[in-house]
Amino acid sequence: LCARAYNESSKTGRSLFGEEGDAFMDILNQSLEELINAGGFDCACGRHHSCGLKYLKIGPGAVQYLVDALKAAGGTKAFIICDKHTEAAAWAKAEPVLAAAKFPYKKFVFPMEHVEPDEYAVGSCLMAFDPSCDVILGIGSGVVNDCCKVLAHAVGCRSVILGTAPSMDGYASNSSSMIQNRIKVSLYNACPAAIVADTDIIRLAPMRMLQAGLGDMLAKYVALCEWRISHLVTDEYYCADIAALMRKALARIVAVAPKLKDRDADAVQATVEGLILSGLAMAYAEISRPASGLEHYFSHLWEMMALDRGTPYELHGIQVGVGTLLTLKIYDWIRTIRPDRAKAEAFMSSFTDEAWQEQTRRIFGKAAQAVIDAEHNQHHKNDPERQRKHFARIEAHWDEILKIIDEELPPTKDIAALMASLEMPMVPADLGISAEDTHNAFIGSRDIRDKYLTSTMLWEMGLMYETPIPE
Repeated sequence: LCARAYNESSKTGRSLFGEEGDAFMDILNQSLEELINAGGFDCACGRHHSCGLKYLKIGPGAVQYLVDALKAAGGTKAFIICDKHTEAAAWAKAEPVLAAAKFPYKKFVFPMEHVEPDEYAVGSCLMAFDPSCDVILGIGSGVVNDCCKVLAHAVGCRSVILGTAPSMDGYASNSSSMIQNRIKVSLYNACPAAIVADTDIIRLAPMRMLQAGLGDMLAKYVALCEWRISHLVTDEYYCADIAALMRKALARIVAVAPKLKDRDADAVQATVEGLILSGLAMAYAEISRPASGLEHYFSHLWEMMALDRGTPYELHGIQVGVGTLLTLKIYDWIRTIRPDRAKAEAFMSSFTDEAWQEQTRRIFGKAAQAVIDAEHNQHHKNDPERQRKHFARIEAHWDEILKIIDEELPPTKDIAALMASLEMPMVPADLGISAEDTHNAFIGSRDIRDKYLTSTMLWEMGLMYETPIPE
């Protein structure tokens, strides 16, 4: 798995240094610190990549650099955000550092036991915000980090994060995974100006959160595969060097994953570095493409269903890990089929907006109208002409698509074995998710955003309702 993830041959389509020896930055051979300090660089893809992250400390005892991180972000007074759990995990180590430096702050602790990354959470932070603060300090991981990014963008401050768990890869990304109008969305604001990841704190996180971090990283196999397919079918922007950087992060984390069950210090360090490198890749691309695909949309739909019903759901990365296995099994089936123009045309001829709206209301519940309005007013994914155009590309490049699948995706059994060795949930039933909800999540995945997914391709081939969804 490690060798496969890191092998760049045939995937980039060209040298990391561009055509005919053009001197572009070799990002694969740069350390995290070098990537951050580069101040951006011109890429062979034709874009200039940069990241707002200015300061990074990872390692045991890194919390001692917290004030340095706040100052690097230009802060003189911090507005601190945490929840009850992250406060218990890190405040006893963070507070003495702030006190010793006499660094002023105001602290806000979410009062609820479980925080959703939604309008209510951000609004609660905003109502508690002290305008005399000029830097936002989040103490936590996914939800806290995302809320801090949104708040910082709204009030015109930079944000800093003191990580408490290796549970997700969004620490360094320039986007926040939020719930807006009951729909999971990615809001593009800014990445934190500084990250402090004290592995003495992080390695003590609940094992479920360590598993979640691995689940979020395993998603990258599918994400990169879909990104390349979308580039081929829709001409979506694709950067081979960012993809290569993502494979490097994936290789690093997969190599140490078996040691996570022992909370091995080196494994935790490498995992955190891999997750942050993944965030950098998203920041460079300015989209979440390098890191998420259909497997994330299984998780998004399951979460939205749970919110609609008022029922609990699992950690995002845990659900993504299960979604990754599901998607790999779907690709095992895709390898056995070929495009059929008659089937695709018959499917599109039978499509009606009325039936689609009825299906959308059944799957999305209270969030359905927002999904319907987004399709009618913005996305237009159901446009027959668009479907015909994309199908023609799929049909003409099917052998190349199969080649991409073989290059990017590891054997399903290998991923299953790795997850099983860490006692991670393997199938939706392990999460209490029914076969019906899993099938509906697959069908609804293409409707959340205008992002070309595996389910989108199968819909355009007229095969969405024939796709076998593993239980």
